[in-house]
Amino acid sequence: MANNTIRNWELAGIPVIFLTGSAMHFVFELTGYWPPIAWLVAVNESVWEHFKLALWPAVIYAALEYVFVRKSASNFWPGKSLGIFFMPLFIGVTYYSYMAILGRFCLWIDIASFFVAIVIGQLISLRLLTAPQAGEGLQRLGAIGMWAMIATISAFSYAPPRTFLFKDYYKDEYGILQHYDRPVFSAKQSK
Repeated sequence: MANNTIRNWELAGIPVIFLTGSAMHFVFELTGYWPPIAWLVAVNESVWEHFKLALWPAVIYAALEYVFVRKSASNFWPGKSLGIFFMPLFIGVTYYSYMAILGRFCLWIDIASFFVAIVIGQLISLRLLTAPQAGEGLQRLGAIGMWAMIATISAFSYAPPRTFLFKDYYKDEYGILQHYDRPVFSAKQSK
């Protein structure tokens, strides 16, 4: 019974994380490029910023899930940490692999890899949440890993390293850009 509840939560998380992450792609623009929200949403078209589209919805979903399954799930923090860590890892590896092969951007591959990353990440979590209880050290390590991911993704929004992973190749900039084009969703229309 407990494993069915956990399974249902993990599977239900797939469309929730996918749809929420997809919507989050446009939030920075919708806020008028408001810097205080940069820790949460993608601020440019770099691969790193797209990691947030999987990470934050998965973290928020995990927090909600914790309320309902913490007593029946073994290895909650290690399971969620590894599952969530896998998502951006898969997205990044897929992106750089297909770019090396095709030599060009392909939106449908990006969307498919985003979805597949979420599915596999949730299945990793499911496997660990229903596995025999691990030791206390692994439980702590899972919680530390979760906080490390959150801190890193948040901090690098404001102070990104100058490496390929953080570079917006359309604007040739890093982090919050110096100039954004007029928002697509702007309430103010030019005459």
